[in-house]
Amino acid sequence: MNNTEFAGKRVAILGSTGSIGTQALEVIEANPDHFEVEVLSAQNNCELLIRQASKFRPNVVIIGNEDRYDEVFNALDPLGIKVYAGANALASVVEMDSIDLVLTALVGYAGLQPTMHAIRSGKSIALANKETLVVAGELITAMAREKGVNIYPVDSEHSAIFQCLVGEFHNPIEKIILTASGGPFRGRTRDELAEVTKAQALKHPNWDMGAKITIDSASLMNKGLEVIEAKWLFGLRTDQIEVVVHPQSIIHSIVQFEDGSMKAQMGLPDMKLPIQYALAFPERLKSDFKRFDFSNYSSLTFEAPDTKTFRNLALAYKALDDGGNMPCVLNAANEIAVASFLEDRIKFLEMSDVVEHCLAKVPFIKTPAYEDYVETDRETRRIALEKIK
Repeated sequence: MNNTEFAGKRVAILGSTGSIGTQALEVIEANPDHFEVEVLSAQNNCELLIRQASKFRPNVVIIGNEDRYDEVFNALDPLGIKVYAGANALASVVEMDSIDLVLTALVGYAGLQPTMHAIRSGKSIALANKETLVVAGELITAMAREKGVNIYPVDSEHSAIFQCLVGEFHNPIEKIILTASGGPFRGRTRDELAEVTKAQALKHPNWDMGAKITIDSASLMNKGLEVIEAKWLFGLRTDQIEVVVHPQSIIHSIVQFEDGSMKAQMGLPDMKLPIQYALAFPERLKSDFKRFDFSNYSSLTFEAPDTKTFRNLALAYKALDDGGNMPCVLNAANEIAVASFLEDRIKFLEMSDVVEHCLAKVPFIKTPAYEDYVETDRETRRIALEKIK
């Protein structure tokens, strides 16, 4: 596969065994003249990582869990594939000259360090790890400007905004509207949510996603993280970012310009489309993705989010307004809360209690440096775990 005459983009996929990573490989497989896999990484799922590497023959594979290194090495070394292990290896590998674009599809805070290294080395970023901008948006965007690095959003909502802005970058935005499906519990009361199970929370009505992001969608924290991400991606104030619940998930988001005109990007809920758009930009590649048919949708509906019942969205707006290291606190507390909910240690509504507690307890830092983000993340996780005990 690694032909030196290859004229397309050589892609590093960080988190190749997750939902975004596996769909990105489907996109790459369907477009062999445009993309080639240079690097694959996974944290624990070495069985799938080995199968992916055997099929796509990347130059390098990284397994995050160093205890699984021998298993991956023994399987892939005979194929001439270099194998490394650990977070530091991942951060170093993304700097390779042979990489054109890094798809950051890791889950949570883990995406921050390798994304920073990729930006420092001048790589274009296809960003599916919203937590990178939630945790350190000011730092990341400043680095990207300094290095002249483009960040292409992969989240369907931010991809929609980006697509609406192509050809409009000189026109000021009045506001953007991020659409939310409302998740599996839309319309439920707090009393009804008190005893919901993780099995119920993991049944998203429209999207097929990993466990963490599915729980975030059910609690509306995912939309809160997207609000923070949107601020940094598009240079917006908090009051320029609105959330509207749109249960059908056909309109992925909307831009409203200063003349009152609105542009929306529409399509069926399929993550392969925004993945392909981010990988191929500025081209639109032909695809066989299922097409939207108006006759199948008698109406598209919209409603305001219920931030009193789903408090995470309001907490995200508060963290964004407070600024500094507070979005980092929000993210770390939420990661602990979601993991604890999935382990049946806390109930669904208690996730918001954990986040609110940490936002009140972790010391505020107005202008954090990278080391401050690292310490804030560590301290928040400690406080969150104490709260859960």
